[in-house]
Amino acid sequence: MPLALLALAVGAFGLGTTEFVMMGLLPEIAAGNEVSIPTAGHLISGYALGVVIGAPALTAVGARLPRKTMLLGTMALFTASNLVSALAPNHETLLATRVLAGLPHGTFFGVGAVVAASLVAREHRAKAVSMMFAGLTLANVVGVPLGTLLGQQVGWRWTFVMVGLVGAAALVSVAALVPRQPAPRDAGMRRELGAFRRPQVWLALGIVTFGFGGTFACFSYITPMMTDVAGYDAGSVTWLLALFGVGMTIGNLLGGRLADRALMPSLYGFLAGLALMLGLFAFTAHDKVLAAATIFLIGVTGFAAGPTVQTLILD
Repeated sequence: MPLALLALAVGAFGLGTTEFVMMGLLPEIAAGNEVSIPTAGHLISGYALGVVIGAPALTAVGARLPRKTMLLGTMALFTASNLVSALAPNHETLLATRVLAGLPHGTFFGVGAVVAASLVAREHRAKAVSMMFAGLTLANVVGVPLGTLLGQQVGWRWTFVMVGLVGAAALVSVAALVPRQPAPRDAGMRRELGAFRRPQVWLALGIVTFGFGGTFACFSYITPMMTDVAGYDAGSVTWLLALFGVGMTIGNLLGGRLADRALMPSLYGFLAGLALMLGLFAFTAHDKVLAAATIFLIGVTGFAAGPTVQTLILD
């Protein structure tokens, strides 16, 4: 695997940390901004809204730019917006900065997946994409638990400072390691939007929307569920988040390898397993051991489907 994939993984690590660390810090941020936990949950939705708006918009606008330039630009925006989040004086301002931080998320992963796939032979594309996404999953093993612990012990603002520093490291890594590629030929907004004339593209996006919607609905409120329902104390949230991250990492690497061998059968199996685990969680959430085991398996099945769907869309 090319060394440039490491730089992409560092960027994915930063994006994954800022995306998922909010789940671990909801009680602290809610208390700090004097709002309820459901209201603080809007910060998760706000980031997702930024992803929804920014992913197609920035990708289409920057279609004529070299891909390395796009990666550097999105990572610079990500770094700046997280550092600004650390200074937000109230909930409304923090919500606005979360939307801003979400804008480059989808574009970085979209362009990064294309770059990762272009660096290796065709039969290794899914594995290369999974190596980039390993940064996202490892963020849940290291970045999210560390950011949660930092926010609980020192203050949630320092978590955003930490994420901003990771973004700066990713910016340097991409600049140093990712090879400069020429801008795509005949690129433009009309050609980008032309992909949506294909029904298969819409069906693939539908898999993403409905396949992963349950995962995020579940994981967004993992902290109150594991403390108020399963019975864990607040200090256990750190290792529970890490356990979910380990499951994500295993699933992501497994999915990349199986997708290169049998794309659609792997996708069927992973989505069926994810549906089963999410359904079981309604019952296992009331037991400490079973709840922890189910969270781990949701991570495995959910993120094994990630590189599989990415490769399907690339096809």
